[in-house]
Amino acid sequence: MIQTSTRYTKTAVILHWLIAIFLVGMFILGWFMTEIPKEAPKQTAFDLFDLGIYSWQVAQEITPRAFYFNLHKSLGLTIFALIAIRILWRIAHKPPALLTSYSALERKLATGTHHLLYTLMVVIPLTGLVMSIYGKYSVNWFGIELIKGADNKGIRDIFESTHELLGIVLLAFVALHVAGALKHKLIDKDETLKRMSL
Repeated sequence: MIQTSTRYTKTAVILHWLIAIFLVGMFILGWFMTEIPKEAPKQTAFDLFDLGIYSWQVAQEITPRAFYFNLHKSLGLTIFALIAIRILWRIAHKPPALLTSYSALERKLATGTHHLLYTLMVVIPLTGLVMSIYGKYSVNWFGIELIKGADNKGIRDIFESTHELLGIVLLAFVALHVAGALKHKLIDKDETLKRMSL
């Protein structure tokens, strides 16, 4: 499909912001869950992030650490599906051309950052999935068992380190992406942010 507008399609915009919100949530959840002690009483109700806003009920008693790790895996699989949809949409719908006001360096930075972000958004969930497959426990999606754990600590540890390292790299490039958007809004005062708005 030929894209003649200077703005992204509504579907692309919705997917962009939905994935962005999910990714921020995943970083917060990732840091939160690693601080939870392994030995804790099992329970069936969890006050999400201990904020007193929402209590999540589960069918079987599990530890808080298991609950948050399972939630992280479930959300990771959901994000991966959204990213796949986003990539397929991008392939089928050519994005609008960059603004003519961009310098050659800005064009290279924008293109390179986007390509790297897409790559990381695919590789990070894959490393998380492989890490989970080789863990002790099953890979579940909101309580539905998808894959039994293979319990191979050596492979799991390699993919755990890779998953965490790439997560930090993704965070750095997301920060660069946000900084670039703010520069265009506050300093250049151009139409960059409007291209990714409804």
